Amino acid sequence: MVSLFTDKTLIVNNKDNDELELERELIRALENKVIVLYFGSGECPRCQEFTPILKEFFVRLTDEFYVERSSQLVLIYVSLDETEEKQDEFLKKMPKRWLFLPFLDEFKKELELKFSVKDPPVVVVLKPNGEVITANAVEEIKELGPACFQNWQEAAELVDRNFLLAEDFDNVTWRSVTDPLRRLKYKLKKKKRKKRSNQEEEEDEDEESS
Repeated sequence: MVSLFTDKTLIVNNKDNDELELERELIRALENKVIVLYFGSGECPRCQEFTPILKEFFVRLTDEFYVERSSQLVLIYVSLDETEEKQDEFLKKMPKRWLFLPFLDEFKKELELKFSVKDPPVVVVLKPNGEVITANAVEEIKELGPACFQNWQEAAELVDRNFLLAEDFDNVTWRSVTDPLRRLKYKLKKKKRKKRSNQEEEEDEDEESS
């Protein structure tokens, strides 16, 4: 998938509009993730109906308020807005984690042709290597909501690195906490056994003396 955006610039939808243009930045942003391309416009009536659904869909999969760890999902807005001002106005209401292409970037037209975009909204779902999982997931998102991401994740055969790293960390943390407790418990048991053994010896001695 990164090859599709080689030598391209993606912009982060935050207050600074940070640009991702270096290869390592693009790789970090896109590798091992399901990539969603949203072809839409703030002026399109059908987009106005669908965009809040897509926004909620994205937030529920990536916002820590809803999930323990953000899903391996990246959304790139491919603007079909008439002017850059209208694009900016639209993006002000969208999540800060969305990415988008510069308004004057001709690559947007290439993507429209590549994925046969005619009647927005169109949501193209891709594997990290650029293979198409779903040509238009609009109805799927409407019907299934965040549940459809699991199907995409399986189709993309993602390596769940976040989960594995966290699992390893949790195991180490759990061991570091519980090991001293286990050692203390073992020492207490050992002392208890030793005390019981001493008591038994004393009882045997009393019986012999009597």
